[in-house]
Amino acid sequence: MDLISNAQWRARCEADGEFLLAARHWTGSFKIHAGSEIRRLTLTDGQFIDATTTDLSTELAYTGSSDVWTRLLMPVPERFYSDPMFNMSLNKGLKRSGDPIAHAQFYPAIARAIELLRPPTPEVKLEALESEGIESVTGHYANIIVEGVKHRIYFERAGQGIPVLLQHTAGCHASQWRHLMNDRRITDRFELIAYDLPFHGKSIPPVEEDWWANDYQLREGLLRALPRALANLMGLKQPVFMGCSVGGLLALDLAHKHPEDFRAVISIEGALHIGGSAESLSLLWHPQIGNQYKARLMEGLIAPQSPKAYRKETSWVYASGWPPSFIGDLNYYTQEYDLRQSAADIDTAQIDVHILSGEYDYSGLPELGRAAHEAIAGSTFTLMGGVGHFPMSENPAAFIEYLLPVLEHIENRG
Repeated sequence: MDLISNAQWRARCEADGEFLLAARHWTGSFKIHAGSEIRRLTLTDGQFIDATTTDLSTELAYTGSSDVWTRLLMPVPERFYSDPMFNMSLNKGLKRSGDPIAHAQFYPAIARAIELLRPPTPEVKLEALESEGIESVTGHYANIIVEGVKHRIYFERAGQGIPVLLQHTAGCHASQWRHLMNDRRITDRFELIAYDLPFHGKSIPPVEEDWWANDYQLREGLLRALPRALANLMGLKQPVFMGCSVGGLLALDLAHKHPEDFRAVISIEGALHIGGSAESLSLLWHPQIGNQYKARLMEGLIAPQSPKAYRKETSWVYASGWPPSFIGDLNYYTQEYDLRQSAADIDTAQIDVHILSGEYDYSGLPELGRAAHEAIAGSTFTLMGGVGHFPMSENPAAFIEYLLPVLEHIENRG
């Protein structure tokens, strides 16, 4: 394989502001073992040092064959090779060694260092959908009692026509939908309403509970009840529900359990079941690991073709959220949600079901989205090429082109 020299790699890292910020206070080394080739970066308190040997107790290493590294280091890597961590988790050839806590602490620097091994490529042109001036998006608060508990829920709305409730991904908030809310092709025909779950964004925790003394876990009862309660409070008649990730699973959950309340659901990155070990997620909320770890992990779920500014904005939301919210939301995502035995009961004569899956999503894999479509007679399925787990925020221009035919179908059905 054609791998740049150790000196060239170090020089690229020393000239890269993103790497230097992520590597501050790092004392140790990072080694890649690519077939017979070895490259190593060694630092003391975030500063590079010249060292031919290193303390193995502080060394973090990635090992893989020449073929695996060749595919990982392509200018625009193919699916399963755009991100090292998900390559490892899906057993696609890369292996890791070293202290897991130190690895999580400095994973943003590691991931950036690997990016700097790739040939430089031109930045993807940023297609801003917002024009200069004051936006038509407005923010509101709703006080709602859900499952006997009073919640102060923040939501934003824009547009007119058929109402669409929008559910964000785990650990995030409604800002993920901002691009759709500024696209007249949508807002001239649909009223978009994007809300923050409790403990997320501007929706504060319920003041009637000692939430600070309890382990936060998102429960299916609250998650299903909240959009229905909000729709009822606002007087929405059979709105559309659209969600991504956790929201994408919720869309199918609502179609199964509450079809009478919605005219259609749009499941983005949906599946019948995700699963996984709750114990394996412990590093996502750890006293020695900052929010940037989960933020950079989420960036690995984004397609390399998406504009860098939007990739970074998407991961920034994760870095700025309440630390327990992401892992707590995954309780529903990985543990409670399961429609494998009941998806066939969904009646698409009563409620429209549309499933859209991103090519580079390594969590809600496109194969899982297609399996959900095959289990739900009358549903539609769209494979979105060149996007990942967060299409509405990572590459809104591409996503909207996939979404418009779905909205047109819902509008024509009436």
